[in-house]
Amino acid sequence: MLTSPIAKINLGLNVVERRPDGYHNLETVFYPVPICDALEVFPMDSEFPSEFDCDLKVTNIHIDGDEQRNLVVRAYNMLKQDFPALPRVHAHLYKGIPTQAGMGGGSSDCGFMITLLNQQFQLGLSDEQMIQYAARLGADCAFFILNRPCYAEGIGEKLQPISLNLSGWYLAVVRPDIPVPTKEAFSLIVPQRPPKNCRDVVMQPVENWRDGLTNDFEKSVFALHPEIGAIKQRLYDLGAAYAAMSGSGSSLYGLFREPVSLDEFNAPDTFKTIIPLD
Repeated sequence: MLTSPIAKINLGLNVVERRPDGYHNLETVFYPVPICDALEVFPMDSEFPSEFDCDLKVTNIHIDGDEQRNLVVRAYNMLKQDFPALPRVHAHLYKGIPTQAGMGGGSSDCGFMITLLNQQFQLGLSDEQMIQYAARLGADCAFFILNRPCYAEGIGEKLQPISLNLSGWYLAVVRPDIPVPTKEAFSLIVPQRPPKNCRDVVMQPVENWRDGLTNDFEKSVFALHPEIGAIKQRLYDLGAAYAAMSGSGSSLYGLFREPVSLDEFNAPDTFKTIIPLD
């Protein structure tokens, strides 16, 4: 069975308080965007000589680390504990979503793996049950069960679908080859509530977002990597109605009424695209 995990952008991202467990409570709006991976899962032959129940192969974009620690495999292993009859599987993950970009690529793979396993092997899980499973593996993972615009609180797992439609806009994304470790980004944040809640701001016209929709990570990340902040400014110079960093970086996005050229963003290993939103 084949599925296409999608990316997300954050429309506003505010770190509002530190929790006793060391995590942080957030306020953000997740918006799904059509930049995709491809994930295929099929049962493993009973005679196949694998030491793993979920044999994963990742292609197109190299991901450092043990593939058995990938969220796709961790999602399988988590469900296997509660559904012992789940057969051994091969999984092929073709990466199209840029990594370390704040666009939820790994979290999306996790959420779509849970949904795919539920459908393919008839586990009978409801959306709410899948959300609960996904939240155990990562803050953004739960969103990718619903895959529709949502206001999120908590660590990102408390989701409220909202009526937001950006059809007719063009989304430009530029991800420079500058890794921003999430732990480092959080360490520089001073939690506080913004003057305006992002859920309320996104209900206004996009042209009004610039003064009210903020990403708390931009201040510290731009101070450490001014070249990332320069990309945001350049998107505005090109005519973006709104531009921001997604997640804790390092991707920047801009919303445009008309397509624009991104040819100037030609540094090595820079990801760039402009796509219409439906």
